[in-house]
Amino acid sequence: MADNETIVLETTKGRVVIGLRPDLAPNHVERIKTLAGQGFYDGVPFHRVIDGFMAQTGDPTGTGSGGSELPDLKAEFNAEPHVRGTCSMARTNFPHSANSQFFICFDDARFLDKQYTVWGKVVEGMDVIDTINKGEPPRSPDKIVKASVGAAA
Repeated sequence: MADNETIVLETTKGRVVIGLRPDLAPNHVERIKTLAGQGFYDGVPFHRVIDGFMAQTGDPTGTGSGGSELPDLKAEFNAEPHVRGTCSMARTNFPHSANSQFFICFDDARFLDKQYTVWGKVVEGMDVIDTINKGEPPRSPDKIVKASVGAAA
């Protein structure tokens, strides 16, 4: 996997490496790389963490209602299954509303298939994701300390 095909999340619980899938969702991958490169995700909490389901982050307000100043993305729904380690974009009920928030699946969540844009998968550090503090929001939320694109990590 080439350096520019990964995102490294240094979290309050440890290091997580996500393999990017531009073949599935080129615009979403580009957005994640752009925001990581700008430092947008640095210090952002995991604001919605449901045991056995997923850990969501990407909102600097920590409320689940915030995003970046960039325009929302057109959906790139694909057939990649939502299984353990899948990274997918969060959105509102409107399909073309993904912006900066994403989630990482703790377990299979196949009911999300073809309704959310899968853009990557955890290739290292899923054990770290498993330890993120749970809650909606967690009492003491874990954070992304720094997010970087591959070689920049």
